[in-house]
Amino acid sequence: MPSNARERLLAAAERLFYEEGIRAVGVERILSESGVGRASFYRHFPSKDDLVVEVLRRRDAAWRTWLADTVRASPRGTGELPLALFDGLAERFAADDFRGCAFINTMVEEADPASPAHQVAAEHKQKVIEYLDGLLAAGGYRGHRDLAGQLALLGDGAIITALRERTPDAAPRARAVAEALLATADRGTAPQG
Repeated sequence: MPSNARERLLAAAERLFYEEGIRAVGVERILSESGVGRASFYRHFPSKDDLVVEVLRRRDAAWRTWLADTVRASPRGTGELPLALFDGLAERFAADDFRGCAFINTMVEEADPASPAHQVAAEHKQKVIEYLDGLLAAGGYRGHRDLAGQLALLGDGAIITALRERTPDAAPRARAVAEALLATADRGTAPQG
C-alpha cells in the first residue's frame, strides 16, 4: 500500500470498484481497506463521486499506456499494428483477476450519460478509438476513422465475450475478424518514415 492517504484511497478504491462494482462499495469500506480516516478522505475527495472520477482517470492513463507499450512491443508491421490490441487483450483475458472492462462496467452502473463517471468512461473509449485511428492512418488505410471504430467495437465485444465465457479465446476470434477487415480495407501507400 502507498504511504500517503490520497494514494491509499485511490489504490483501495480502484481495486474494490473493479472487483465488486462502484455501487456495491461504500465509503466506509474504502476507508477500512485503505486505513484512511473519514476527515482525510473528505480533504482529498469532496464525495465518493469525485473519487470514482479520479480512479477512472488514473485507470484510463494506465490502460492507454499499457496499450501503447503493447503496440510498441509488437513484432507486427506498421499495417498490422492495430491487431496488437487483440494480442494484448488475450493476455488480459487470461489473468485470474479479469473482471471485464472497468469503463464498460462503469457505463453500465452509471447509465446516465450526464454522470461524470459515465463521461470519463466514454472519453476513455473515444481516446482508444483515436489511438487506433492514428495507427491505421500511419498504416495507410483510407477511411481509417471508421475502421478504428470498428476495431474498437470488436475489442469491446471481445471483452464482454471473454467475461461471459471465462476464457481468453474471444481475443483471437475478434482478431481474426479484425484481420479480415484490414485485409479488405482500402489502403493507399503507407507514409514514409
